[in-house]
This record gives sequence, structure tokens and C-alpha cells, in this order.
Amino acid sequence: MAEQLTGVQGTLDDLGTPLSQCTFVIVDLETTGTRSDGAGITEIGAVKVRGGEVLGEFATLVNPGSPIPPFITLLTGITQAMVAPAPTIAAALPAFLEFAALDSGTVLVAHNAPFDVGFLKAACAEHGYRWPAPQVVDTVALARRLVTRDEVPNHKLATLAGFFGVPDQPTHRALDDARATVGVLHGLLERLGSFGVDTAEELRSFRSAPTAAQRRKRAIADGVPEAPGVYVFTDAKGDTLYVGKSTNLRRRVRSYFTGSEKRARIREMAALVEGVTPIVCGTGLEAEVRELRLIAERKPPYNRRSRNPERAPWLKLTREVFPRLSVVRTVRDDGAPYLGPFRSSREAELAREALHQVFRLRQCTRRIVPGRPTAPCVLAQLGRCGAPCAGGESPEEYAAHADTALAAMTADPAPVVERLSAQIAELAAELRYEEAAGVRDRLAAFVSAAARAQRLGALAAVPELVAAAPAPATDPARPGWEVHVIRHGRLAAGGLMRPGADPAEFVSALVRTAESVFPGPGPAPSATPGEMECVLRWLERPGVRLAEATGTWTCPVNGAGKYRHLTDLDRGAQAPAPHR
Repeated sequence: MAEQLTGVQGTLDDLGTPLSQCTFVIVDLETTGTRSDGAGITEIGAVKVRGGEVLGEFATLVNPGSPIPPFITLLTGITQAMVAPAPTIAAALPAFLEFAALDSGTVLVAHNAPFDVGFLKAACAEHGYRWPAPQVVDTVALARRLVTRDEVPNHKLATLAGFFGVPDQPTHRALDDARATVGVLHGLLERLGSFGVDTAEELRSFRSAPTAAQRRKRAIADGVPEAPGVYVFTDAKGDTLYVGKSTNLRRRVRSYFTGSEKRARIREMAALVEGVTPIVCGTGLEAEVRELRLIAERKPPYNRRSRNPERAPWLKLTREVFPRLSVVRTVRDDGAPYLGPFRSSREAELAREALHQVFRLRQCTRRIVPGRPTAPCVLAQLGRCGAPCAGGESPEEYAAHADTALAAMTADPAPVVERLSAQIAELAAELRYEEAAGVRDRLAAFVSAAARAQRLGALAAVPELVAAAPAPATDPARPGWEVHVIRHGRLAAGGLMRPGADPAEFVSALVRTAESVFPGPGPAPSATPGEMECVLRWLERPGVRLAEATGTWTCPVNGAGKYRHLTDLDRGAQAPAPHR
């Protein structure tokens, strides 16, 4: 594909809602004790705020249905007589949940949040209400990160309220304490702003203040556009340190230099970064592909994945008079079938063992010449090999084993699935679970690789596909259709067709300017398997339409994809019965 390829990854989470636009519900509870499984709630107080303005308040006493201990009355001033006419928690809880609207993206805030949230969750469970599981901010935990012991002796609510000059002082009554927590929250959010945390998502992931290196490099994001695409971090020499993608380049780049970035290796990288190159992109698929290609080309030290796709192992059935299974790192134009790619050599070995359990293929690596017999190995003595090396099988007799193995690898894996599934069941019935697990792992490795190779090979066989899909609805400012040209599994061109454009002219121009791609050997001859997987995921999305196609795009009707459920077997579980 030409260098001007652009795109955006549609699966990456955007960094979201500015704190000034977030709705916070600050809650405080008074209770009869400290354990939610034994004590009851006596009072609920809550304040709803957004952008520094109070939107509403909620307050009610609650009849806990049990006596209030004297020391609680002494602490809060809430007596048994005060709660006697109050509603029970069964009546007060739905009113609070309606006020808080926690299902609508509201952020729940409390001082020592585990205490208050624990009581609310227990009340919901007891009375049949679903807990909305909102984002929760604990002002105690946040204050410990932002306010040092040099500034305050402790992080109690009264201490922090005094430190931040909050006019509403806590009194151990729910609404008063909630109001005081509002002031503390605003003081903490002001401090977060100096650390570059200004969205709800950054607040959620905030763990500690950014390092000095992160703060110094924050200006690097100033010239980055707020657009989707790919970004490349470079050091003082211009060498690539890291490649990533985002739906909002500026926010994503900026997040690396704030307290929301908690990965140790990325914080280390921040000290080395001297520049960033943004690549504004048009479609999600193109961004995914560009990122993969840049990582494979430049091998950035701080990217952990996709750096060496060329080193992925494959399982090959060799082209010899007496073929054998060989784990290789390179797919050659030798007419041999290849299975994979595998994530590791260990997985490739497991798949090979699965085939060896079913088919009488030789496992030696020697070169066998018909008419020149040699001594057979122990596998021949065990009946697991026909000993072609010793003249035990002719080339024609041995070819029958190789042909059935070839069919299982490239078309119908049923013989392998049925044999190994039956063996798993037998071992499990005999309580030999560890052995059964080993067979299961071999079966899963084989089925997964066969399904992958068949999917990739089917797409690679198509000379050209032109497909289109509506642009993501999450981006109303960029309406239209994403159109891509795919040749032999490689993304050759892509673009965003705006409303009003002539579809025939747009597709024609895209096809004419698309990269020339030629067929080759193996399941992934013209692109890395990772790129082809991205293309396949996009093609399988709801709403994708094929505009043009040359050739045939089809997988074997009884192919390995039929058995993909076997790749997700739980450890120690028996394999499902094979399809017949």
C-alpha cells in the first residue's frame, strides 16, 4: 500500500468526557455500625454537581429497623425517636437511586468510598435492585496522592475541608458531610488540573502524580491535532520509541505525560521522548494496518507486540518422497502446505504432536532414499511409524498417510478432532485428568492454527475485493462510507467517501490508485497475518457491503472453523463431542 495510507483504529477507547462536563453525585451515609452485613443505614445525604454548580440535593433519615447504639447517637445526634417515623431503606433506596441516576454516566463520590458504596451495594442486593456499578471516586484515596503530610496531619474530612477553606464543615450528619465533601472534591480536582488530568477517564486511571520528566514533556502534545490517527514517539536522535493509535491524537499523546499514565515502562519512555509525529487518518482499518506496519518496520523498543511478525512459527508438511511435519519460521514457494501462524514454537509443537497422534507420519529428520534402507527407530517398533526408512512402506503406501494429514490440515480436520476428543473422554473417565489436559492442549493448538490458516488462505486467494461500510456513528462530524480495496489479503487502498460523492467514480478512482499486490505462497503471502486478521475483522463487521470482487472467497465447508469452540476449552474440562 502506498505511503499516504491513513486510518483510525475504531476499537481504541477515546479519552472521553471533560471533568467540567461530568455529573458528580457526592454521597454520605450515617449508619448504626461499620459493617454492611450487620449494621443499618440511618441517614442518606447527597449532592449532585456539574461544572462547579449544585444541581440538586437529597437528604432523608432512614429507619434502620434496629436500635441505634448510644455511641452512634452521641457521634451523629441521630436518636431512635428521630428515625422512628422515617422510611425504611426499602423505601428510601429507590428514591436515592432515581436522584443519583448512576446508570447515566454519573460519577459517584464519597469520602472513604468503600464504606458508603459497601452499604449501598448491600442494600441493593437485599431489596432486589441492580447495582449500577458507576465510576467511583474516593476523596480519601485521591487526597493521599495529592495532599502531602507536610500540608495536612491526616486526610480526615474535617482536616481537608479546613485545608481547602470549604465553608461547609462536616458535622457527622449526612447532608452536611456530603456538602463538605463537595468542597474537598473541587479542591482536589484543581490540583489534578496541574497534573494534566482533565477527563473522567484520566481521573479513573489516576494513580500518582506524573514524574518530573512527564511534566516537562507535556508541551509535546501542543501541536498534535485533535483528530483520529497514528502517533510515533521519537527520541533526540529521531529513532522511533513507540507507535500507537487513537481516535483523538492530541488527548492520547497528552495522556502519556499526566498522572493517568501508570505503566512503568511508558513513564521511563517519557524521559526519552523528544518529539511526536502524528499521522491523521481516515478510517479505522487503515489506522490499524498503518500501526502494525510501522511497528514491524521500525521495531520500537517500547512496543511489546507485533514487532517481529516475520518470526512467527509455522507447521509445514514437507515436499519429499516421504513427507514429514517440520516447524519453520519462513513460508517458501515450494508447494508445501503450511499451518499457522502460531503464537509460539510451543504451540506449533503441540499441533504437530496432535497430527502425529493420528497419522503414521515419520518423525525423524533424516533424508530417506527409496531402495536404501536404514535401521528403524523406536517409533517403528512401537507401531507409530511404518518405517519407510527400513523399507517397511513404499512411497505409494506412505503417501496415503501424508494425503490424509494434508486433508486434515487444509480441508476437514474431523479425523483429528474425533480421535483426540475420544481420547480425552477416555482419559477423563479414568480420572487421568492431567493426561487429558495435555491431549486437549494439543487438539486446541491444531484446531486454532488450522482455522487461522484456512481463513487467511481463503482471503489471500481473492485477487481483489472492494468493500464499504458506514463510517462509525460515534463520529458525527465525519459522516460517510469507509471504502477499502483489498488485494490478496493486503489492504491496498482506503478512503472515506463523503455524502454526495458519486460512488462509482469514488470506487473507480480508489481502485486505480491502489497498491499493486501479487499472489504468493502460503496462507499470508502478501501481508502479515496480523494485518490480514484486521482486514477480516473489518469485513465481518455488521453493515459491511461487498461492492466488487474478483475470484472466489470461500472456506472449506467442513473446515476447522467448524470446531473453533474447541480452542476455548477450560483447563481440565472434557472436550465436547465431535460434529458428525
